[in-house]
Amino acid sequence: MNLANGSAEGAALAKADGLDIHKGRLEPVAQGSQAVAGPVVRDVENADRRSSVRFPIEREIRYKVFSRNAIEMGSGMTVNMSSNGILFTTERTLNPGERLEVSVNWPAHLDNKCPLKLVTTGRVVRGDGEQAAIAIERYEFRTQGSRGM
Repeated sequence: MNLANGSAEGAALAKADGLDIHKGRLEPVAQGSQAVAGPVVRDVENADRRSSVRFPIEREIRYKVFSRNAIEMGSGMTVNMSSNGILFTTERTLNPGERLEVSVNWPAHLDNKCPLKLVTTGRVVRGDGEQAAIAIERYEFRTQGSRGM
């Protein structure tokens, strides 16, 4: 059963009836649970905070890091992608908050002829030396010239 409005009152009533709201569905509550007003939170430490599915796609990328005085360029490979972000390998450590443009060689061609690239802009949300993750703020598909990216 779906709970359309997701209100605190609805959550409390559902919980009082022995149901719990989880990902928009009502589910049975374990015996001995008490009704509470407000959203139901389950195991926050182990929950996946991503709002969209990631796909394991390996594609060549080029990136530009924008700082106040310069533009630094690098290359790598995607590890996985979603509609909200990209995880990719890097040539150096990228720090959270850095603004990037990432160009991905796209596997599909326009009209089965013209190569495409996905060009995204966003900010680094995680970097560990060999990999970085960006949150996509803007994206567009562009045609690639015969020279590639």
